[in-house]
Amino acid sequence: MSHAVFGSRRAFLLQTAALAATSLFAPGAFAEALIRTPRQTEGPFYPDHLPLDTDNDLIVVNDAVTPAVGQITHLTGRILDANGDPIRNALIEIWQADANGVYLHSHSGNESHRDTNFQGFGRFLPASTGEYYFRTIKPVPYPGRTPHIHCAIKVPKEDRFTTQCYIKGHPQNEHDMVLRGIRDAEQRESVQVEFKPMPDSKINEVSAKFDVVLGFTPKA
Repeated sequence: MSHAVFGSRRAFLLQTAALAATSLFAPGAFAEALIRTPRQTEGPFYPDHLPLDTDNDLIVVNDAVTPAVGQITHLTGRILDANGDPIRNALIEIWQADANGVYLHSHSGNESHRDTNFQGFGRFLPASTGEYYFRTIKPVPYPGRTPHIHCAIKVPKEDRFTTQCYIKGHPQNEHDMVLRGIRDAEQRESVQVEFKPMPDSKINEVSAKFDVVLGFTPKA
């Protein structure tokens, strides 16, 4: 693995801390314009056996040499309450299929083709600004579903909130029954985000920003 391409785990964690420490968002600003993120099904493939490595870098498992197959994606966003203020102590989890369309789950189809170098699941505890960061792969379609990333938010004293993040403009979105099941057009649009090429990347990385707006203010 090239140090220039993937860097060290220490460098990655330092980068994560730097990203989490910076924000251009003013808490509460434009709260009236926020679209509440819709709840969506967790689906059948939340990992039934969590991996030993559950950090926010899904590209490299522990200190393995071989990275996951797929287009590296930097997924960022904020966890906000109904007033547009950042939610503190909100743990975010993501899970998704690998580049072959296989989940980290014992009943996922095509198990023999699973990319064992893809972590498949990650967790992150946002900073006080509500910001989170994951390094993962751009989601791919598999039979019956358009590309998506599952997201779950755990807030103390509140029910677990689950939703999904989609690629804006993907042709299969129009035929995905889970996405089309969101009746409100603005909410349906809010979970579809752009996966933009990173101009300075030499390995075709992309970035995506997905804010999760919860329809409540956490209990004290």
